[in-house]
Amino acid sequence: MIQNKAKNNMLLFVGICSVLLNGCVNKNNDQMYDVVNVTENIVIDENSVPIFPKKAALTTDTAQHFSLDLPKRCTVDWNNQSVVSVVPEQKIEIVRLNTGDKLPDLKVSDFEFKKMYVKDALNKLLADTDISIIEDQATFEKITGSIKTSSLTDAVELMAKLGHVYYSYDADFGEIHLTGRGKWMIKLPKDETIIMAILDALRGADIRNLLVNWQEKTLVFEGDYQTEKEVSRLLADVSSKKYVLAWDMDVYRVYPKTDNPIVWMNMLPAFGENNIHMSVPGVVGRALVVSPEINTKTLQEFISQQANAVLVSQGTFAIPNGWQSRFDIGQCGKEDRLETDLIVSATGVYGDYGGYKKIDAKIVLSTTNGELSSFTIPTNIGENYVIVGIPTHSFVTTPETLISPFAELVVFISPRLISIIDAKSGVDEMKPLSGDELRDFLNQ
Repeated sequence: MIQNKAKNNMLLFVGICSVLLNGCVNKNNDQMYDVVNVTENIVIDENSVPIFPKKAALTTDTAQHFSLDLPKRCTVDWNNQSVVSVVPEQKIEIVRLNTGDKLPDLKVSDFEFKKMYVKDALNKLLADTDISIIEDQATFEKITGSIKTSSLTDAVELMAKLGHVYYSYDADFGEIHLTGRGKWMIKLPKDETIIMAILDALRGADIRNLLVNWQEKTLVFEGDYQTEKEVSRLLADVSSKKYVLAWDMDVYRVYPKTDNPIVWMNMLPAFGENNIHMSVPGVVGRALVVSPEINTKTLQEFISQQANAVLVSQGTFAIPNGWQSRFDIGQCGKEDRLETDLIVSATGVYGDYGGYKKIDAKIVLSTTNGELSSFTIPTNIGENYVIVGIPTHSFVTTPETLISPFAELVVFISPRLISIIDAKSGVDEMKPLSGDELRDFLNQ
């Protein structure tokens, strides 16, 4: 009996240990697994890969905004600014691309064509040759004319021009291909400010898809006969100008340090009356014409006495003398700025102004909602503009805002003049003028 009791106690002890062991194992097994969440039949744990909705095949924003000319437009070296520069005149050349091989050296004489499509006229001209005419794009102009004596190349050029089409010759297959669109290269001047003026002029004429090689200083564009005609007219006009006007600018948002507006009249005792030459009121705001003593550094020092200034945008734009151009604030500023919608445009002419040499400019501030204000400002070389009094609330689109009602937009603009002179004069490229040389130039 004693042995059986001991045996039963042993069995009970083993059974208890077995239960405890199973409990330990189960407890350890519970710790081996993570918590798993199920959301809309998608299992999510710490090792899951995020699942995103499919996007359309569109260029990403950062790639879309990439531009080689933005750093040139959106940077101003105020420490090395030259208000007058001289560059030698350089020929702006336009060359058509993809013209193919040279046509055979054949002569054309006593050939007439009347109210014929270009393809039909060329087929008639080349009926006795092995050259075929291929229309890569349908042409609709009918041409009329006669050729007394000419080379084949000149004859084909004439008929293509009359029909507003372009041709290329493939010597291997003996084919002349006709199309209504062409491709050209413009050989640009070396000065980058003049290049930007040409680009803005072309874009202003709605010439798009411009491919600029800043290293080689060339530009490639495509278009039809009207495009070529418009570009040729623009380039001829630009080439005839002897001056290019440029404006460098800083755009600030200014916050008063107190609950009072900035007192701009304090500029008079701060800088002296001799350094503020003119005051031009606009529908909104006021433009001050100031001496070179008032620049970005001294202006910020003055503002800091009453307010905090935040640089919203900075950049430069240029125009051929007598033209119009614009500067988009958002192009050279952060996209989340209220003032992103602001456009500063200018029309300017440098020349005689009642016996004085002045830049006669009209500066317009506008948004997509229309013109905000404008100022007609005649200035001497070396003078700057300071536009003040444009409320920041002009750009607020919500009923309420945290921005002080006394916050305002301040635009500092410094005009520059680029003089284009005869290349035979031997003047060094981009030579800045100062001192006696500048005074002599202004007195000419």
